[in-house]
Amino acid sequence: MKLLGVEIGAPPAQRGHLGRLLERNAALRNVFQADPRLARRLRRLQKWQSKRLLRSHADLHANPRYRRAVEFFFNELYSGGNATQRDADLMKVQTAMERLLPREGLASLCLAIELETLSQELDADLVRALPDAPITVTRYAEAYRAARREGDRRRQIELTTQVGSYLDGVVRSPMVRALIRLARAPAHAAGFGLLQEFLERGLVAFEAMHGAREFLETIRARELRFANRLFAGEPDPFEFENRAMRSLRPKASTG
Repeated sequence: MKLLGVEIGAPPAQRGHLGRLLERNAALRNVFQADPRLARRLRRLQKWQSKRLLRSHADLHANPRYRRAVEFFFNELYSGGNATQRDADLMKVQTAMERLLPREGLASLCLAIELETLSQELDADLVRALPDAPITVTRYAEAYRAARREGDRRRQIELTTQVGSYLDGVVRSPMVRALIRLARAPAHAAGFGLLQEFLERGLVAFEAMHGAREFLETIRARELRFANRLFAGEPDPFEFENRAMRSLRPKASTG
């Protein structure tokens, strides 16, 4: 269906895809329900990873142009909240979402949910591989290598870039952007206001950048480099020590 020349909703061949993604994502929410010890370790891991991401990209976060986008990516991914109830609500209304949202908006949401699902799978395997001790870079890297998910880590990075590219495309299309914002009231009425809000937060973050290519390419290149170093067994995969040493070097004299 088209509205003002813009495709609304998913074509018949793609209907149901969102529902399958939501079911898989919801099933992973309580993966450690029977083991409170592992559930606590999962929460600690997610907080650690969120801080690691912010530390690795502190320069982007310090730049007013990119600050909102950094927070959107890294805080949304590990935002917490009542996700179990959100998933249940979304599964009830996924058919309406497929019908009402512009195709570009729906594609962004599907990619975001796929990213979240893969992130949950990776986190669960990491928790199983981590020792019951404070998380350090060394322990984290050893657990990642033990989990044998190198390909999935690279897929996670690529999905992050794809989500950002879709959002950037929506920002560049005033008509699609307007349609997504016009869908605010119907989305809340239909029961998928949380994902509508996710889209709108993403739009606000990407509008502030006035072009996301440099931001997305920087994130992708860094994270792929970190992944290469981690799986190669480098002792400082995230380059924290190298960065600290560079910051301690005396500045060149100007006198």
